[in-house]
Amino acid sequence: MNRSCVNYLKTLVIFLHFLCWLCGAFVVAFGEFQMMHSRFASLVTSFWPIYPANTLVVTGTIVTCVCYLGVLGGMKENRCMLLTFFVLLFILMLVELAMACVFFVYNREIDTYFEKDLMNSLEIYRESKPGENKLIKDDFDEVQFLFKCCGVHGEADWKGNVPVSCCTKDPCNTGDQPNWREGCLIKLRDWFAGNYLSTASGVVTMFIIQFFCLSVTVPLFCHFSRRGLGYQ
Repeated sequence: MNRSCVNYLKTLVIFLHFLCWLCGAFVVAFGEFQMMHSRFASLVTSFWPIYPANTLVVTGTIVTCVCYLGVLGGMKENRCMLLTFFVLLFILMLVELAMACVFFVYNREIDTYFEKDLMNSLEIYRESKPGENKLIKDDFDEVQFLFKCCGVHGEADWKGNVPVSCCTKDPCNTGDQPNWREGCLIKLRDWFAGNYLSTASGVVTMFIIQFFCLSVTVPLFCHFSRRGLGYQ
């Protein structure tokens, strides 16, 4: 491989690794934005990956660190850094695939966590005194008001102690309060599923860029190995 080809390959490696680093940084920023503006976070707590924001921040942080190592390895022509980058990124891609398989295989179990957490939040709301557990109360009220629903499966979940947020009228006459008949479980679960569409497209895009990063790193590393370069 002549020097011009090496320089071209090196430039391509640095560019793709830097692009991967930018994608990771954007994913972290997007995840932080979702966390700051996330709603209903207090209602589902036992299965943290159900929040795209958490998954985005963790994955993006790891990708950013790993790709930064790849950028340095390409610039310094250091095969030790390139090898470390290759191994870490390959492991990261396997973890991403494994997480996708977990969500696919255990889809029903995730739904069970979702339903259990919502019922637990409803019980906390129903049994709390005025001024207690304000965050859970506010989030549940917001869910019922926005999605025009009542309880988890229906109005009966409140066992007669139905909050004003279930009322179909605004303002509501609490003396004769008409409530929404449909429960919030399906609507809220569909809302979370919709958030996963943007998350999934971002992960797929990042996975493709990671694959190209691995593909162009191999020939450059092999060239450095044949020349005995890369450990200075």
